[in-house]
Amino acid sequence: MGLQISDIIPRKQIMLKDLKGKIICVDAYNAIYQFLTTIRQPDGTPLQDSKGRITSHLSGLLYRNTNLLAEGIKLVYVFDGKPPELKGGTNIKRAERKEEAKEKYERAREEEDVEEMRKYSGRMIHITKEIVEESKELLEAMGIAIVQAPSEGESQASHLARIGEAWGVGSQDYDSLLFGTPRLIQNLTLAQKRKTISGYVPVFPEMIELEKVLNHLGINMEQLICLGILSGTDYNPGGIKGIGQKKALQIVKQHQQPVLIFRSVEKQMIDMEIEGKGFNWKEIFEMFKK
Repeated sequence: MGLQISDIIPRKQIMLKDLKGKIICVDAYNAIYQFLTTIRQPDGTPLQDSKGRITSHLSGLLYRNTNLLAEGIKLVYVFDGKPPELKGGTNIKRAERKEEAKEKYERAREEEDVEEMRKYSGRMIHITKEIVEESKELLEAMGIAIVQAPSEGESQASHLARIGEAWGVGSQDYDSLLFGTPRLIQNLTLAQKRKTISGYVPVFPEMIELEKVLNHLGINMEQLICLGILSGTDYNPGGIKGIGQKKALQIVKQHQQPVLIFRSVEKQMIDMEIEGKGFNWKEIFEMFKK
């Protein structure tokens, strides 16, 4: 889920060699989830050992990180700690979607529909304590540093990049930008090619620079956070009904100040509160800003 601003921000395609000697803080849960959902058998079941234990995450961590280390990239995997209370609603919705996907997967299996089985199997993924511990053990054996965040891994990774302990953050999510990372590297832990209808196409890392994002949009950091809250973050999934990323940018640029920005959508927020989907924008704003 997370922040959706892909349509309005600039990015630059880079090569792995461009990251040589750079320290990249990888959002561990984001990477592990990615491996668990993509490294699968034709029917959608994950890779397993002889005892039926899932090994997709270990395969991804081993082979992908081996390639990155060979390019001279210095990796630091940052693991999530206790999720903030604000994320409670998001986790509940994710659990509901997983349960729905499980039901659809079982139906597809009964019908022997391999395509549908693969489609829904990836939506049932849950990162267990065992998967986390196995991942940490493998990373340490590979000589890759790990950091245990007290709460959100993305927040911790972004903090390390912001204070100069790392060059950037590696994640598929955009939330790191709201947490202030100067550089976000996407596609870092993805396979280097992707299968499409017409065949395989290469996949390159992409760099998103916070300063260039702000300059391109013509807004400041506080306004970017407001834009994110309007369109939706992990702390208020879906944002405000009827407001996408482009509309959110218009509102932010028109009203400028956080209080005025959210005052302009007060009616929609009251309606969401009545429907049981309300959120406290100030709490979310402070979560990103601190």
